[in-house]
Amino acid sequence: METIGAYEAKTHLPRLLERVKKGERIIITKHGTPIAVLQPPASSRKEEPKKVIAELRKFREKNLLKGLSLRDMIEEGRR
Repeated sequence: METIGAYEAKTHLPRLLERVKKGERIIITKHGTPIAVLQPPASSRKEEPKKVIAELRKFREKNLLKGLSLRDMIEEGRR
């Protein structure tokens, strides 16, 4: 995580926002004291695809359909 002074942050805000958009976190300091952190909102943080796929596979192993078809489940949900 990079640290940047408040004056420099103000001067280069558009460039910093582009970096944050890509997932970086940047600490903003004033006279050497951290005062803020620029980071993407929690909802827009990207998970690693390999991690997501591994979690989906783990979920599938624990949650079996036990003979139900997808069509049966859809029809059951419509009742």
